[in-house]
Amino acid sequence: MTARIIDGKKIAAEIRGEVAVRAKACAEAGVVPGLGVVLVGDDPASRVYVGMKTKACAEAGIRTRDVIRNSEISQAELLAIVDDLNEDPGIHGILVQLPLPRGLSEHEVTGRIDPAKDVDGFHPVNQGRMTQGDSSAFRPATPAGVQELIRRTGVETSGAHVVIVGRSNIVGMPMSAIMLQKEPTANATVTVAHSRTRDLGAITRQGEILIVAVGVPELVRGDMVREGAVVIDVGVNRVEDPSRPKGYRLAGDVAFEEAAERASWITAVPGGVGPMTIAMLLRNTVRSAERMAGLES
Repeated sequence: MTARIIDGKKIAAEIRGEVAVRAKACAEAGVVPGLGVVLVGDDPASRVYVGMKTKACAEAGIRTRDVIRNSEISQAELLAIVDDLNEDPGIHGILVQLPLPRGLSEHEVTGRIDPAKDVDGFHPVNQGRMTQGDSSAFRPATPAGVQELIRRTGVETSGAHVVIVGRSNIVGMPMSAIMLQKEPTANATVTVAHSRTRDLGAITRQGEILIVAVGVPELVRGDMVREGAVVIDVGVNRVEDPSRPKGYRLAGDVAFEEAAERASWITAVPGGVGPMTIAMLLRNTVRSAERMAGLES
């Protein structure tokens, strides 16, 4: 079997187009959606990612307020920035780019964001409400994007066995909570595995839908994939490769060529889950603005 590719770029473009229509409706109702973006330090990957988000916002009709500080900022100063964004009526979503430099508490910062503006879905209030099945809670962008990829590909999830490799608070844990919900594109039986799981292949081969987000290049080999499985690779890793102009290549957490021989559907890296994260962040931001404008259905 040769898997069909789930085109994250195409699906993300569809969502961003839908977001632009909704943002325009908000603006016509007198509320221009706004996203506050906080970047601390000089991590190159974070700077590139924030730049991509800012560009995507502009294309969708979402204004941005970028706050950029060096790594010498204190915890108190960073919290004050979050407080200011919380109080700004023109800001409907707040994104603090992670990871933060050493010495700054990510937990305290994400917990300071107003849950109503927590479009990254990391606040304990939103995560708790999501776990309880509250559909009004903002969901973390990457797991929500994975669910949307599955939905728009037409994969049946009800009763299916979903195996998730990875237990981070950003992807693995919220992904498991989402797929357990009593709703379309969920209702699954979920197993969560991780780097300490014994005989990982024996677990992953049970997955009719296999979602891998562990941060280890090509950890999941072809023989660890169930025949006909849907494989969603969340990982993005730099692997040294002297043959490439930049000296490295991007690899997922799944050995793509091997897995594609057994899977029915599979995401590629890059071009799979990555574009969905930004698209879902924009959707959450517009959803927040719609609430202020009285347009949320």
